[in-house]
Amino acid sequence: MTNFNEHLKGSLQDPHFKKEYNALAVEYGIKQVMLDARKEKNLTQKQLSELTGIEQSHISRLENGNYNPTVAYLKRIAKALGKELHIEFR
Repeated sequence: MTNFNEHLKGSLQDPHFKKEYNALAVEYGIKQVMLDARKEKNLTQKQLSELTGIEQSHISRLENGNYNPTVAYLKRIAKALGKELHIEFR
């Protein structure tokens, strides 16, 4: 049995899979950074909800990949986590 990283490495050899995977990288990156920052602060989704005024269900949907937030939404989360939001084109 292979682990996930081995499976992913093999899957990325398929050009179609690689294109789709790369297309989702930004969204998953944002979600992962937010989740890591929340855990770093030892906050539950409910506590983050209380700090931001954003419903806990919306935070959950974002972390699970089922919600695409606005910039204003991300700013509120960043502020509550003691972070700054930076967006750039490369």
